[in-house]
Amino acid sequence: MSEVMSPEIGLMKRRLPTEKEAIPVAISGIVKKYSVTADQVKTLETKYDEDVGDWYVALGFSEKRVIVKMDSVQGTITEIKEI
Repeated sequence: MSEVMSPEIGLMKRRLPTEKEAIPVAISGIVKKYSVTADQVKTLETKYDEDVGDWYVALGFSEKRVIVKMDSVQGTITEIKEI
């Protein structure tokens, strides 16, 4: 007999619990999408939305500015938006 346990979202461990873990993931996404080096990317601002558990990291490189939205539980980038 197999039981399926499905923990509530609040009980799940976040893969991106802090800003320190979120920034490198955001930079990695920009490096892959825009073919730039990590040295060229500057962190402009970070914000954590406690209601939905998402990180928002504003990054700048070359003449571009982007906001990277990430799911803190899954540890994945969900959106990259140029501003």
